Amino acid sequence: MIDVDPHGAVPPFEQIRSQLAGRVERGELRPGDRLPTVRRLAEDLGVAANTVARAYRELEASGLIETRGRAGSFVAGAGVEREAREAARHYVERVRALGLDDRAALDLVSRLLG
Repeated sequence: MIDVDPHGAVPPFEQIRSQLAGRVERGELRPGDRLPTVRRLAEDLGVAANTVARAYRELEASGLIETRGRAGSFVAGAGVEREAREAARHYVERVRALGLDDRAALDLVSRLLG
């Protein structure tokens, strides 16, 4: 449950961001959990949709959540999983820059893991 104090010293978007981040860090929200839509959470909390959208953008920038287009926003992997995802993203960028196709890139990884 998220509580927003509209009269507090901390801006509402930061209250939302910090509470969601805390829930992720405590394991209350786990990797792969779907977050409410921006609109739904804004309605539930009685704040503007832009307020929730900013909180989600900040969480995404810090790697705690990821947005998958129309599928919604999800809790990203924590710790090792998050770092592994980032390493994989760098690998994909690098092999594509080298001109390898996806199949060749996957074959390289399969051989290394095998």
